[in-house]
Amino acid sequence: METAQTIQMARNETLAETIRREKTRLQNFIRSRVTDASDAEDILQDVFYELVEADRFSQPIEQAGAWLFRVARNKITDLFRKRKPDQLEDVEPKLEDLLPSPEAGPDAVFARNVLLGEIEDALDELPEEQRGVFVAHEIEGRSFKELAEETGVSVNTLLSRKRYAVLHLRARLQDIYDELLKKRGDKL
Repeated sequence: METAQTIQMARNETLAETIRREKTRLQNFIRSRVTDASDAEDILQDVFYELVEADRFSQPIEQAGAWLFRVARNKITDLFRKRKPDQLEDVEPKLEDLLPSPEAGPDAVFARNVLLGEIEDALDELPEEQRGVFVAHEIEGRSFKELAEETGVSVNTLLSRKRYAVLHLRARLQDIYDELLKKRGDKL
């Protein structure tokens, strides 16, 4: 039977591995949205602190990468609320941030390739207007303001089109996501 100390050491190693695996992507995600380097570093540290606290209080985290990005997004939102509420549009994560990192090993590369294939098929099912705004915003990184100026379509209409695209993609990709998660056993 394992002692409490052995169990704690294993939990600490799992935490350390999660931090090693996700640090670079998370750091890039935060830095792409927060211009001040010290604010970005503070947010990164706060996110990892939240991870340690969740582990300390035995809160289950099934998808550690997604959880870390959600916490980071919330921390960034909090920062912008304190400073400039009009900059919240840029807080939404990009598609690249949500896919498994190719640096995380062969299983992650496989999962990434399967997801990209499924995303491509799901995108092909969307009406052109929804697909266009989703691709422009998520993949090309263009702002809604820029798209509105270019197309003459209001920002609210573009947001609505993207929302419908996201709802379709979420429903369409949920089964493959659940299957990959089950196979991967990505639990913290």
